[in-house]
Amino acid sequence: MPRYLPPLLVALLLAACGASPERPSPSVRPPVATDSRPTPGVQGAPQRRGGGYYKDDGPADEIPENLEQTPDAVPRWEPLHKPALRPYEVFGTRYVPNTSVRPYKARGIASWYGKKFHGQKTSIGEPYDMFAMTAAHPTLALPSYVRVTSLHSGRSVVVRVIDRGPFHAGRIIDLSYTAAYKLGLIQGGSGQVEVEAILPGDSTATTYAQIAPPSVTTASVPATAVETSLPPGIYLQFGAFSNADNADNLKLHMERELNWVTEKMHILRANGLHRLQLGPYASRPAADAVAERIRSSLGYKPTVVSR
Repeated sequence: MPRYLPPLLVALLLAACGASPERPSPSVRPPVATDSRPTPGVQGAPQRRGGGYYKDDGPADEIPENLEQTPDAVPRWEPLHKPALRPYEVFGTRYVPNTSVRPYKARGIASWYGKKFHGQKTSIGEPYDMFAMTAAHPTLALPSYVRVTSLHSGRSVVVRVIDRGPFHAGRIIDLSYTAAYKLGLIQGGSGQVEVEAILPGDSTATTYAQIAPPSVTTASVPATAVETSLPPGIYLQFGAFSNADNADNLKLHMERELNWVTEKMHILRANGLHRLQLGPYASRPAADAVAERIRSSLGYKPTVVSR
């Protein structure tokens, strides 16, 4: 979130406007990920450091000792973060997040995100900590808790879901580095898992969607750079959000995924929406060529707009 879409993807990452939904940022197929320490239960693990879910991502230079002993997240009822509950759209796909903590169970591919997103804002405004037991999910209420079980090893972890993502076909959750490490997923970058929501207590005791989101220390969350006008030209649009922070989360993910682009990413505020756009390009063919390259690398094609 998350940070698929951020976090991981994310996405690692993202809540958006109900009137004009946003789409989560898609993520590239993970490269083979390696680590300087053996993954629990894996013999002869490579000693070279490498990436995770996102291109050129990976563990930090300094890895804490005894990661396998990191305690799981402890489920508890928390106020939900209102901006992360709104429908959103990324690359044309509409996502409708849950507005309450409810039963959920699914199987699919889990991936992880690491140092490229460490310290960046998650979808609930908290900084991402790759060594904490957290995760990103496209539609679960934020924050909430899930049990993730590796279908290969049978290991399970409990994580706190705080971010949006991933947005790649077939992937259902983006794990923190430590959560993936405990499941034995670091070496391959991803793996088949079962994800099940944890409901701590009676869900009827409180109407969570009506509770204000927790405050966030402003020093740890820089203000999002927003523009109210852009020069004339052709632009590629990635998503539209009612909340500027959500547009900024996607911007961070896209800048890392698309580190080969030479044009600037802009967050344009107009008519109550914050649109993430790349450009300007001098001609439609030039914009189309970049859009097609993005589609080839990410599996999703941005919309071409002109002004």
